[in-house]
Amino acid sequence: MLWNALSRASSLGRGVGGRLAGASGRHTLVGSRRLVSQLVEPRQPEVVTDEIPGPQSKAALSRLGLLQDTRAVVFAGDYQKSVGNYIVDADGNCLLDLYCQIASIPVGYNNAALLKAAQSPEMALTLANRPALGVYPPKDWSATLEHAYMRVKPKGLDMVFTTAHGSDANELAYKAAFMHYAKTQRGGAEGFSTQELSSVMDNVPPGAPDVAILSFTAGFHGRTFGALSTTRSKAIHKLDIPAFRWPRAPFPQLRYPLDKYSEENAAEERRCIAETERILHDNPMPIAAVIVEPVQSEGGDRHASPQFFQALRSITKEHGVLMIVDEVQTGCGATGTFWAHEQWGLETPPDMVTFSKKMQTAGFYHTREMVPDQPYRNFNTWLGDPSRALMTSAIVDEVLGRGLVEQARDTGAYLKSHLEPLAIRYFRVFNSVRGEGTFLAFDCTSAELRTELLQLMRMEGVNMGGSGDVAVRFRPMLTLTKAHVNIFITRFESVLNKLYQKHWPR
Repeated sequence: MLWNALSRASSLGRGVGGRLAGASGRHTLVGSRRLVSQLVEPRQPEVVTDEIPGPQSKAALSRLGLLQDTRAVVFAGDYQKSVGNYIVDADGNCLLDLYCQIASIPVGYNNAALLKAAQSPEMALTLANRPALGVYPPKDWSATLEHAYMRVKPKGLDMVFTTAHGSDANELAYKAAFMHYAKTQRGGAEGFSTQELSSVMDNVPPGAPDVAILSFTAGFHGRTFGALSTTRSKAIHKLDIPAFRWPRAPFPQLRYPLDKYSEENAAEERRCIAETERILHDNPMPIAAVIVEPVQSEGGDRHASPQFFQALRSITKEHGVLMIVDEVQTGCGATGTFWAHEQWGLETPPDMVTFSKKMQTAGFYHTREMVPDQPYRNFNTWLGDPSRALMTSAIVDEVLGRGLVEQARDTGAYLKSHLEPLAIRYFRVFNSVRGEGTFLAFDCTSAELRTELLQLMRMEGVNMGGSGDVAVRFRPMLTLTKAHVNIFITRFESVLNKLYQKHWPR
């Protein structure tokens, strides 16, 4: 009866808003009677205004500004017209999108497979009946988890904790680490002392112990309260917010090209590992876990070698400290492997791996050892969202079925092979090309020049974003092809020539 009701609802939707369809690409946006006919990715960008944001974007942002803070907004998007690797704004400007909602769009705007999943009876059911997953999960929730998450689980991690967003994933991973540490300190004994039960209500030890998470200089792990205490990328992210007095270790600052500075970079990584081990040994507050990004994606796209991460894993094991790998931005294939840490060649896997962004959902993978000794401890009402898990299932189907991890690896190598000679030719503008897959970046020679470059690129029809103080990062969809790279390179070289003519005229 329920499925018949859903079918009747779909029929009503067709009568009001027009024909619904699945993989063909014809669809109706939820809450709108306006039809979006089958969308075809354009052959190239098109800019129709004299500036971006244009007048329609500015008008939309003026209205929005009465309700929300819009000072960080670049332009207002038109998501009925955006398709594939192209984003369309409110003025009709069509831009090749190499930033993709801060690295969070995996397989293109208005992807037919995702639209089909969004319009399915299963999706309607989850949206109309969102369950409290920790107490009343759907009868087939285990099958959903298997299909959405466990097909791509990191090696050695057989369980998944689902959450709402990347900051939330890290926050709850920290809680798991602290509970594991406390259980270890108790020698595995179950139950809590009377003193622990009373002191925790006053936020003091022993019930609320002084224990830390160690993070790295320039790392970013989110903006919720605990995650923010491990974020070290920009002061503006942290100002005015009370923070835990947790330590930070230095992250390597490598020089490029890598083959030219191999000895210096190796020495820099040894220095950072030695200081990290000193902190693990000498820090007055016990450390439950170390969290690290494969690439410091908000801190300037800073990288380290597999040898650095192997050494980090070794010293965490030696000191009995958990290792959390934050793959919120690097996960889901953009680096040329589904998980960036696969490239490290670790002898033992991390204890937890957090994810979000391109997975379009969030959480962390873990071993059974990370499960608290009692229920309701690492817990909230929703514990994720079945509707987002259905979208993740469709995303994983697309990524695996279309070989998009391999495509990102090949397309990224092609892009990098074009960027490196341009960095030599236009050295006054940018340098230090780096990264794997399409997860690439370069540094501009000043913050002011980066701002100018990004704006000029938008006027050439390419949307890009910055990272850290001077870096420009590539965060395209996994569907980026060599043809898209050719379009980008042509426009990028045009902008480079404009900058040279303006700042260094002959």
